[in-house]
Amino acid sequence: MTDCVAHTAPEPVFAEPWHAQVFAVTVALNEAGRFEWPDWATRFSATLKRRGLSKELDGGDDYFRAWLDALETLLEDAGEADAQDIGEMSAAWENAFLTTPHGQPVKLATG
Repeated sequence: MTDCVAHTAPEPVFAEPWHAQVFAVTVALNEAGRFEWPDWATRFSATLKRRGLSKELDGGDDYFRAWLDALETLLEDAGEADAQDIGEMSAAWENAFLTTPHGQPVKLATG
């Protein structure tokens, strides 16, 4: 008798919570029909190539910063977001990060 071994795809492993979040947002936007995955893959590949010209990418923050950059430009080009809104949101998250006590979850101010 032969043993059957089920093979499943490995779950992605993320070094930081924001890596998982930007990944999940990208998948959700694709599934909602905001963009086609091949277009995303082409843009992300070009972003990685451009960013990797000056240094070796380590697959951590630099990889996911490239991921976020590609997502932002894709959404901007598709008319789903504009540069000013993206800039304001980025600044709000940066401020929240810089003013959050160490070890506490980073949250945007409401209101």
